[in-house]
Amino acid sequence: MGELMQIFHMNKGEGEASYAKNCTVQRQIISLGKTVMEKAVYDAVKNSLPKSMGIADLGCSSGPNTLMAISEIIDDVRDTCHEIGLPLPELRVALNDLPGNDFNYVFMSLADFNHNLNNNKGIPSDRCFISAMPGSFYGRLFPINSLHFVHSSSSLHWLSQVPVGLDHNSGKHLNKGKIYISKTSPECVVKAYLRQFEKDMFVFLRSRAAEVVPGGTMVLSFMGRASPLASAEVGTHQWELLAHALMAMAKEEVVEEEKIDSFNTPYYAASAEEVRNVIEEEGSFVMNYIEGLEIGWDGGSVESHHDFEVSSKAQIVTQMIRAVVEPIMESHFGSQVMDDLFRRYTQLLQHYFSKTIAKHVNLVISLTRKF
Repeated sequence: MGELMQIFHMNKGEGEASYAKNCTVQRQIISLGKTVMEKAVYDAVKNSLPKSMGIADLGCSSGPNTLMAISEIIDDVRDTCHEIGLPLPELRVALNDLPGNDFNYVFMSLADFNHNLNNNKGIPSDRCFISAMPGSFYGRLFPINSLHFVHSSSSLHWLSQVPVGLDHNSGKHLNKGKIYISKTSPECVVKAYLRQFEKDMFVFLRSRAAEVVPGGTMVLSFMGRASPLASAEVGTHQWELLAHALMAMAKEEVVEEEKIDSFNTPYYAASAEEVRNVIEEEGSFVMNYIEGLEIGWDGGSVESHHDFEVSSKAQIVTQMIRAVVEPIMESHFGSQVMDDLFRRYTQLLQHYFSKTIAKHVNLVISLTRKF
């Protein structure tokens, strides 16, 4: 986990390949869960009636989405207090991500954010205190019973590590030519990914169980799948196309094939049933809601397949994927091949989009800490 914590982050800054410029999908995912979040915030306030309310955004990343989510949560707290006749509590907001996250980008936005709180929302700066908490959410981050509402979007599909047992087996790589689960992956690879997801999700829930007050709530939103099969195309195919691009580079000796065989993505698109099973096993939370919502690869609805020319859509999606995966790919394959890799990826996407409506499934889950 230590090595992954150092190298795993979104592309920094504000350049063309930055996450800040290429986070439309993640922004749309936050919007999809808006109604669920409103209800969960209402329950958190009503259940606890806090004078000082602890709020955490886990896996906050950087860019415009970070403070957008917090702004919506604060709006929901204010509206709830107005509805039930409570004064607005003091708000303690913690932004969490791994230490390599571009927190500076977020900090530089805080002056405008606080100005907006004061002038447009009527919330003085001495009622809202924003801090950063770097570290992995697969473990404790906050004091016991200090949080009333937890939000996490587009983060929990990332595992704490590459699943154990994929690196070598009697000197052989188990997932040759692939970088994630595919239809040709051995069953032992699929099982290793599921075991790692179950372990990580259990630790996540157990850690939050200590930190969230009884009656406190969480809204979790992350990539999943509708099919019971882990190798289903929805949830895997963006990785499959990256593997195809890498293998084409290996045939031309641009990268070593062994480099591809030894790389496995620390990611898992879970089914609703797999998530439900871990929540029930850990036992600290009541699940109020779970649903898989479809969203296009470019952040649009799945009905808007023809809104862009295929070539334009492929370029947009490439930039989005690159902003997320480039740091971890670069650490393994080297920076010198990244432009070539994503150029090939764009070409594969053009062909894929010409015949397929490409969509993700995003799981939205609402939980309440048991009393």
